[in-house]
Amino acid sequence: MKKITIAIDGFSSTGKSTVAKQLAKALGYVYVDSGAMYRAITLYAMQNDIISKDHFDIEKLINDLDSLKISFKYNDVLGFAEMYLNGVNVEHDIRTLEVSQWVSQVAEISEVRRMLVLQQQIMGKEKGVVMDGRDIGTVVFPDAELKFFMTASADTRAKRRYKELLERNESVSYVDVLKNVESRDLIDSTREDSPLMKAEDAIEIDNSNLSLEAQFEQLYALAREAIEKK
Repeated sequence: MKKITIAIDGFSSTGKSTVAKQLAKALGYVYVDSGAMYRAITLYAMQNDIISKDHFDIEKLINDLDSLKISFKYNDVLGFAEMYLNGVNVEHDIRTLEVSQWVSQVAEISEVRRMLVLQQQIMGKEKGVVMDGRDIGTVVFPDAELKFFMTASADTRAKRRYKELLERNESVSYVDVLKNVESRDLIDSTREDSPLMKAEDAIEIDNSNLSLEAQFEQLYALAREAIEKK
């Protein structure tokens, strides 16, 4: 079967990773969560007193990038690849609201983006990949055969994220989650380097009122159509 590259971009908490995993599994493709890579670097910055409420030592983070090893390892039990930072499984640690508060600032740094974009392009050079993020269809894979741009209202996305965090036993308030969603939207959309935007040839999917099943079926049908046209 011919293989294509599928790029899924969009705002935070639009379910990009969920549907990307579903598509990859259904198509027998490799799934890459690019956002997890930025979250891993953010976690490193937090753990090493590089970023906090009072300061952000950008120069130190840039200088430390060469010493960071970011990788995915497939978990047979979970059915997807988990994020590892310098050999340590950080899949759970990178999903906290605290990491979410700083990841957009870290993702603004050009040196960070260059390093990760290069790794992402290497991961997808053989095609047969589904990758989600903020700049996959515009920067990482501008020639991807199929591009989606996921969106939903800020309130809808905050409610989804809030429920997810509660299920992970995190002590958070809905107001804080909504503020985080709105703040990340602003930073992601206005940063100078690779801002979040819809690629001209991307298919926009507003999933505010779509069930996970309906969303998957819609994207899967479009993916099969794109593959058949290949």
